Amino acid sequence: MNSIAGACTHLKREYDNCFKLWFSQKFLKGVSDDSMCSNYFNEYKQCLQQAMKDQNINLDEVDVTHLETDKNKTKES
Repeated sequence: MNSIAGACTHLKREYDNCFKLWFSQKFLKGVSDDSMCSNYFNEYKQCLQQAMKDQNINLDEVDVTHLETDKNKTKES
């Protein structure tokens, strides 16, 4: 699958390939350290962030934690 930002597709594919390798050869064998793909992920993330800035997408609105915030907690009766 291509990246949502066309200019980042090659970086997404590199990360996807690394992730698939890590998942099948490490994670499924009990190794949860995913650092082997962190460089690919960081490059792809930077590319996406730049593409979003270029399209005037406010990153503050995108990078919000929605779960487990006071705003989303409900009081038990």
